[in-house]
Amino acid sequence: MIVPSLDQFEISKISGMGVYLSTPKTEKFSEDGENERLRYGLSSMQGWRSTMEDAHAAYTDLDESTSFFGVYDGHGGKVVAKFCAKFLHQQVLKSEAYSAGDIGTSLQKAFLRMDEMMRGQRGWRELATLGDKNKFTGMIEGLLWSPRSSDGNDQADDWVFEEGPHSDFAGPTSGSTACVAVIRNNQLVVANAGDSRCVISRKGQAYNLSRDHKPELEIEKERILKAGGFIHAGRVNGSLNLARAIGDTEFKLNKYLPAEKQIVTANPDINTVELCDEDEFMVLACDGIWDCMSSQQLVNFIHEQLHSETKLSAVCETVLDRCLAPSTARGEGCDNMTMILVQFKKHAQSSTPAEEQSSSNKQAESEPKPDKSSAAAEEQSSSNIQAESEPKPDKSSAAAEEQSSSNIQAESEPKQERSKS
Repeated sequence: MIVPSLDQFEISKISGMGVYLSTPKTEKFSEDGENERLRYGLSSMQGWRSTMEDAHAAYTDLDESTSFFGVYDGHGGKVVAKFCAKFLHQQVLKSEAYSAGDIGTSLQKAFLRMDEMMRGQRGWRELATLGDKNKFTGMIEGLLWSPRSSDGNDQADDWVFEEGPHSDFAGPTSGSTACVAVIRNNQLVVANAGDSRCVISRKGQAYNLSRDHKPELEIEKERILKAGGFIHAGRVNGSLNLARAIGDTEFKLNKYLPAEKQIVTANPDINTVELCDEDEFMVLACDGIWDCMSSQQLVNFIHEQLHSETKLSAVCETVLDRCLAPSTARGEGCDNMTMILVQFKKHAQSSTPAEEQSSSNKQAESEPKPDKSSAAAEEQSSSNIQAESEPKPDKSSAAAEEQSSSNIQAESEPKQERSKS
């Protein structure tokens, strides 16, 4: 049997930024759904990019009281994003912490588990079947090497170890962001690794529930350097302009360090928020959206659209069309785009505004100046919730405006670029 090489899972992380189509692919995948607590709409579009590397997951009823939404933005290929869309929510469900009611811990373990599951023969085979080049080979190896029901050593989560020609597969060199929101009753838990983002609208004000993990952020820079990496031109080891991601095995090879302390880590920030009647909707989206609109700009735009449009997927489609660039001259608006819009049903929420809480265990830093050159640092300014200031209408300032409130502290309440390649 011809064994495809490991590098068939990767595409250059640098050259990919220039891989554009002569005309954009504007066909969209859209869907809507709802239950008694909420309703959602989503849409995704390939746009100018030569391949579609985004993936998503939307489950209104992960169990009888819980909803799950996730956006996964791949780089270097689509397989890691698709792997996460297929398996991450399953790992959350199977976690003992989830059964005990600890959603934050179950999300953290699920993020880290993705890297473990993508190793070895089983990992290689699953990635192969989710990709293009090795799909047929992966299916054949599944027939040849998959343990039968009585074979193999089943782990607690039923991820069966397999022997085979790729038993030593270290994991994919491509990767993906992951931004996930889990809603149980009135509790919203957001887990994020990378630069996709979750934003909530409270009385028309945008609040960031996640922060972009860029290498320049001090806490990320410290980990990168301690693990033996370096930062050049805003990129980890001169290659990846993300400090956290699922996959990207080449940055996680230090056998003397735990997963949380590797050069690039899948360990997510976790934020927990108690929903109240003032919360209108939340948005999960990849940076193809946030490169073009600030959080407040998007919230304002959605409010305007909801005056005349009730179908949430149609609102998402309008956002995608608005962000799509007329040409590839500037780069902004040329990325893959995925957006999930979740609207809360008022009767399902508590009548009293509750205090938001952060479980990312990070101290708030002082508010940075809004100059564009410090946008990455501004994005990371705190892991607690801080109201985002009203953005200027100038599109070029969107990145700087976006960063002034990376986490949430409601004004109305009592005191309380990675390149896709």
